[in-house]
Amino acid sequence: MLRLHEIRLPLDHAPEALDHAVAERLGAPALGFTVVRRGYDARNPRRIVLSYTLDVEVADEAAVLTKGPAQVREAPDMAYRPVATAPEGLTERPIVVGTGPCGLFAALILAQSGFRPIILDRGKQVRERTKDTWDLWRRGILHPESNVQFGEGGAGTFSDGKLHSQIRDPFHFGRKVLEEFVKAGAPEEILYVSKPHIGTFRLVQMVESIRETIESLGGEYRFGSRVDDLMIQGGALAGVVLQTGERIAARHVVLAIGHSARDTFAMLHGHGVAMRAKPFSIGVRIEHPQSLIDRDRFGSNAGHPLLGAADYRLVHHASNGRDVYSFCMCPGGTVVAAASEPNRVVTNGMSQYSRNERNANAGIVVGITPDDYPGGPLAGIEFQRHWEAKAFEAGGGGYVAPAQRVGDFLAGRASTALGEVVPSYRPGLKPTDLTACLPDFVVTALREALPAFDRDLPGFTLADAVMTGVETRTSSPLRIERGEDCQSLSTPGLFPAGEGAGYAGGILSAGVDGIRVAEAVALAMTGGGPVRSSGRHAETATVPYG
Repeated sequence: MLRLHEIRLPLDHAPEALDHAVAERLGAPALGFTVVRRGYDARNPRRIVLSYTLDVEVADEAAVLTKGPAQVREAPDMAYRPVATAPEGLTERPIVVGTGPCGLFAALILAQSGFRPIILDRGKQVRERTKDTWDLWRRGILHPESNVQFGEGGAGTFSDGKLHSQIRDPFHFGRKVLEEFVKAGAPEEILYVSKPHIGTFRLVQMVESIRETIESLGGEYRFGSRVDDLMIQGGALAGVVLQTGERIAARHVVLAIGHSARDTFAMLHGHGVAMRAKPFSIGVRIEHPQSLIDRDRFGSNAGHPLLGAADYRLVHHASNGRDVYSFCMCPGGTVVAAASEPNRVVTNGMSQYSRNERNANAGIVVGITPDDYPGGPLAGIEFQRHWEAKAFEAGGGGYVAPAQRVGDFLAGRASTALGEVVPSYRPGLKPTDLTACLPDFVVTALREALPAFDRDLPGFTLADAVMTGVETRTSSPLRIERGEDCQSLSTPGLFPAGEGAGYAGGILSAGVDGIRVAEAVALAMTGGGPVRSSGRHAETATVPYG
């Protein structure tokens, strides 16, 4: 197969136009082709163009490559092949802590390779967890061990379900993630659209399906099992201790705990596990009418079925030296309560597959660094907690969130009522002054950035657009150090992984890191060779992908 890039056609092109374009590029008709990627270029809303990447079958590949038409290469082999399989009679079992995207794919790869992993999660199965999450949204009742952050599926379950990333992926682990999602019930289009997403309801079903696959291969799930301590012998990991006091022996433990397991981070720090503070971001959620964003991005093509609800990605470099950017933009979605600790308010965004809610929302956040929260690896957590508590106080309790009209925020006055944009956050909002729950430098940067964003998206500073505070969980505030073998630099046998450990940012990159770390575990358990390396990690820094 040959890979053919940059076939560009009008948005409403005829079906046969793609065949003609391929034949024109190759100089001869193709025997057949598969769409690998379909994206769009909407820089000119009046002339939106579709862009295709295709895998093409031709009668004589060598002749086509010799003629050298532009953007034609041999198609890469994207099939996944395990690096090691469990030897017959192996009784030792690895542990995977956490069932978010990283833990899910670490467990799946280990199970498919015959290692029968034990999977521990402090939270509940995804459907029970969903009920607990709705308790917070509908009644203001927080379940500290079962919420948006904790439980089967991880934080990504209650999100837009975005499945695109900017990481380097030379071994096509991302393709493996997408293919497994399709097997688990995701629409096949995620394999080729340029910005695939799934949505919360579908993610619930898929997480359950992958669990069934892992269990059928000998994996064992244990929910309500929080790891409260490590068993260390001779400087190396020997097992874990649960909150019940139960001790589970294991020399290979994947730590895929997510970015909100603050008590676990403290326990690890107490054991001297190597870690360091890293940059993350803080800000607010902003809501506009989705129709406004659609018109800005697509013009008269708004509503076209191939385009769906419009998204955006915005960045501004403020004069105070801060980067301000949109994060985890959710077209046609809702702003959700995402607290995991009592008496704190945290926001996030979520969409269903249809993306048909009235509002668009996104985090508008400001990058911060460890210089803003000196004090060691855990200082970023205390920084987050401080502003989350301020938001809880500003909302008046009950997990009601503080909110402000954009017009009032820019004018420097508190909001006393909201306007025509109906906010989606539940259990409710209190109009107020958001400057009480944000650092001064964040407020300054946001007030400069919003008018700049309005120049790119007219109407972004719509007076009645709603800002809801606070957004603090953009990425992990620390990184658990690991070597090229994916093991902790200080605690051999511990494999820090995914977003919580600082090696991913989003569902796809977390799944990719889970695969990489699972391979490292398999190699360590079988005495195999070096871990396949992408050359750099997917650590989220000042401007994570979202």
